[in-house]
Amino acid sequence: MPFTSRNKAPAKTAIKGFTLYEGASVLDGKPIVVLATLETSNAKTGAMVQTWILRSDIEPHQAVKTGDDVSVCGNCPQRHYNGGACYVVTHQAPLSVYRSYKRGIYPKFNAKDHAQHIAGRKVRLGAYGDPASVPFKVMKDFANLGSGHTGYTHQIAHKHYDKRYNELCQISADTPKQALKYQQQGGKTFRVALPEDDLLPNEIECLADSKGITCLDCGLCDGQTKNVAIVVHGSKASSFKSNLINVLEVA
Repeated sequence: MPFTSRNKAPAKTAIKGFTLYEGASVLDGKPIVVLATLETSNAKTGAMVQTWILRSDIEPHQAVKTGDDVSVCGNCPQRHYNGGACYVVTHQAPLSVYRSYKRGIYPKFNAKDHAQHIAGRKVRLGAYGDPASVPFKVMKDFANLGSGHTGYTHQIAHKHYDKRYNELCQISADTPKQALKYQQQGGKTFRVALPEDDLLPNEIECLADSKGITCLDCGLCDGQTKNVAIVVHGSKASSFKSNLINVLEVA
């Protein structure tokens, strides 16, 4: 009989992601967690490192129902709790990531040991949750490890907003009037538009919509490059509050 060891070394488990931050939300002081996952099936973004900002004590689909998602979504008018048009389905990917976190599969991130997993890759700040709910240094330092990043924040009007995010994330706008206002404050905007809306003179249409280019290959939504607009999309698109849109006529 061939020799068989009864003391085989356990197989190494591939790292699926990391825990970047566990602590208080900048927005309301409640407990949140920031997780980074290394693999994604998101065809629109492409193979970017994804970060997830979640309440650390409540499953995300429950937080949406109770309004506790305010800790990670803040002032966003598109929250499901407010009847908004957010395209994220919280009982799918966010819940899976949350439960994996609770099982302890994401080690605490240490740049010295783990930066190799991020180097040369682009990072998506906020696959779910608003980056501005997280201390700025956490998100900035992590983004700096990659070869580029995308990010969006709806918190520019929040009383606890850190203005440094203006240079890290696109400022989300829901009307042409908002977009112009935020641009005047020094931000690059990402505007959700109605199908009949026109682009503003200083905007470019999201290349994922117009050209089928992935966020990985595009990279314009880095808070510094372009003002971008996209037609409202997702299963909740019909909930987009079109009655709040102020149509702007540009001569």
